[in-house]
Amino acid sequence: MRFIFLGTGTSSGVPAIGCECAVCMSSNPRDQRLRAGAAVLWTDPLGQERVVLIDATPDLRAQMLRHRIRRCDAILFTHNHVDHTFGLDEVRRFNVLQGGPIDIFAEPHTMDHLKRVYTHIFDKAHNINDSFVASLIPRFLVPGDPVELFGLSFLPIRLLHGNLPIVGFRVEPLARAGGKQPLTSDHFPLAYCTDVSGIPPETYPQLRGLRTLVLDALRRKHHPTHLTLDRACDIAANVGAGATYFTHIAHDLAHDATNADLPDTMQLAFDGLTLGPQLGSAP
Repeated sequence: MRFIFLGTGTSSGVPAIGCECAVCMSSNPRDQRLRAGAAVLWTDPLGQERVVLIDATPDLRAQMLRHRIRRCDAILFTHNHVDHTFGLDEVRRFNVLQGGPIDIFAEPHTMDHLKRVYTHIFDKAHNINDSFVASLIPRFLVPGDPVELFGLSFLPIRLLHGNLPIVGFRVEPLARAGGKQPLTSDHFPLAYCTDVSGIPPETYPQLRGLRTLVLDALRRKHHPTHLTLDRACDIAANVGAGATYFTHIAHDLAHDATNADLPDTMQLAFDGLTLGPQLGSAP
């Protein structure tokens, strides 16, 4: 089992267009951040390779090529914002490679957004030309109701992105799948919590017992819809995961300098960071 940080940047990416700050001009590749998304890769109990994406960023094509990802079994959406949904059109290539449709999972308000933006996909009959579009199967997420996929559980957990309720995901092997022994990994259970400004009290029990926490940490200065680095550190200490990686990072935070000041169990993630064997990932 592997977890790949496909992108760790904020909505503008880093470097940001037209910016000449120290981070945007940095030669350190870990200061270059595509839009935030992730992938979980594993071999299911029947021996089939599986890939589930969390969000479909505007950089999805580049992210798939960078990591040589050649299949997509499902996409889980955290919320409806552009930097997390505007790569959905790219998954049509996976339809060709796999010869079938792809399940996408989202809350109703996010699914409504996807259907409105991608009418050429969801209402193909009204396209003027019979064009090459993705084939998708919409499925609804309910916080607290796990999605079970090929031996893994993806539990949607309620988070707040300013005034917008969104979801993160607790990912872990099922106790037993298809009569086989459960999958194992040093990094799971893992919770992926991006675009967070607050965690409701009822969500904290779903964050207990984690080996890995992935948590939003935009910058040091206050932001109305994202955690500051200090607040993210406080939450991480409360959750008590074995390791915490911060994501959705703005150009205010230099990778090396910031990590030098963080506790040993916490660090900024970076694009391409892979938890688990790095087989098949690009240099």
